[in-house]
Amino acid sequence: MKGTVYTGFHSIEELLKKKKSDGIIYYSKISKRSAVILDLAKKQGYRTLKVSEVEISKIIEDTSHRGIVFVGSSGSVSKNKKGGGSGRKNHTDLDTYLDNLNSDNAFVIILDGVTDPHNLGAIIRSSDQFYADMVLIPSRNSAKDNATVSKTSAGADNYVNINVVTNISRAMDQLKKAGFWIYGADMNGTSINTTNLTGRVVLVMGSEGKGLRELTRTKCDNLISIPAKGHVDSLNVSVAAGIMMYEIRRQQDFS
Repeated sequence: MKGTVYTGFHSIEELLKKKKSDGIIYYSKISKRSAVILDLAKKQGYRTLKVSEVEISKIIEDTSHRGIVFVGSSGSVSKNKKGGGSGRKNHTDLDTYLDNLNSDNAFVIILDGVTDPHNLGAIIRSSDQFYADMVLIPSRNSAKDNATVSKTSAGADNYVNINVVTNISRAMDQLKKAGFWIYGADMNGTSINTTNLTGRVVLVMGSEGKGLRELTRTKCDNLISIPAKGHVDSLNVSVAAGIMMYEIRRQQDFS
């Protein structure tokens, strides 16, 4: 049984750089870009195998592979003491993270029902840029961290600590006990320009259509919004998340 499949030049390249997963690179043709990846694979000790376009399409059940894919070995997935996590990430479960927390400007992101894998990938990419400590996603009613997410994130999912939790509400309670202030993104919330976003911060983004669930909303300490004057009533969730991440880190004077 094969492990996780990765497509996209950026995601494969970043995976090879981290060397966090065993596997094989399958390729059907050599281009200038794929040659760089194949050379890196050779230097890192990865096996490469030339196959037909049809064979690659069967592996990933998609035709948007650009002639190269990475297939992780099923045995390369590691388990932490809580039974979760993947060998291809700097994975730390929530309990361990909180037990070892010593930063006054810690930053965690919770995604409350983001179901589009492209949005999840874009948010993970921004999370890497703004050094979010952790991204929490629910086990149900959420996009999964898969090949599409990895490709959209341009390989950032190899660096961002992504945790799947069964209960978002319980995770929020744990974070509050650790001194985090929880901000939920909402169109009717207080402007981020006038909100103090320093200290330990959790940013909660709701689903693409309905926003935050009512239970999640009630557990937030404050609701925040992005001041805007456009004709469309809201920003895409991944765009909004990126703007809010920037403002949080700007106020924390993070560099």
